[in-house]
Amino acid sequence: MLNIFARASVSRVTDPIGAWLLARGLTPNVVTVIGTVGAVASALWFIPRGQLFLGCALVTFFVLLDLIDGAMARAQGPTKFGAVLDATCDRIADGALFAALTWYAFASGSTWTAAAGFICLVASQVISYVKARAEASGLSADGGLAERAERFIVALVGAGVQGLGVPHLMDISLWLLAVMTVATVIQRVLAVAKSAREAA
Repeated sequence: MLNIFARASVSRVTDPIGAWLLARGLTPNVVTVIGTVGAVASALWFIPRGQLFLGCALVTFFVLLDLIDGAMARAQGPTKFGAVLDATCDRIADGALFAALTWYAFASGSTWTAAAGFICLVASQVISYVKARAEASGLSADGGLAERAERFIVALVGAGVQGLGVPHLMDISLWLLAVMTVATVIQRVLAVAKSAREAA
């Protein structure tokens, strides 16, 4: 959803930054890897230790590099390897965030919240897989209630604000996101079915 409505506005900010970084010798793939390593390290080090706000703030910073590497790829010209690397690193960062939130919830004794985090972890991977598998088969599976941007916003805001002292916000956000991600899996499977019927 946000990909549709915010893409043009975001590009006006990220495109000049991407061009500036390219001019200084950085490549999109390097920025992709830096962003992923930073996001994974921040999530797995700070969030399970209960430093929710700091962990979420750092993850947010490194995830935003994903917008920059996209701008750099558009300016330089995308490559097939770069697209695969970017998608792979996205899945790693997604998994690390939800694994860290699940780990923290379980260690805190919030088993129901840990269950929600586990649902988000699995469903977020399936959402991306359905689209990739559909496209490999020449079908379409775009859109859905909770694409990557929505998943990160809900999870990071919920956990980060709870880290500032607002109780139970992470619990609420993860259960909300669990429902949204399962709904998105269903939406994408139905979209593939519709695309297959139209292609027949």
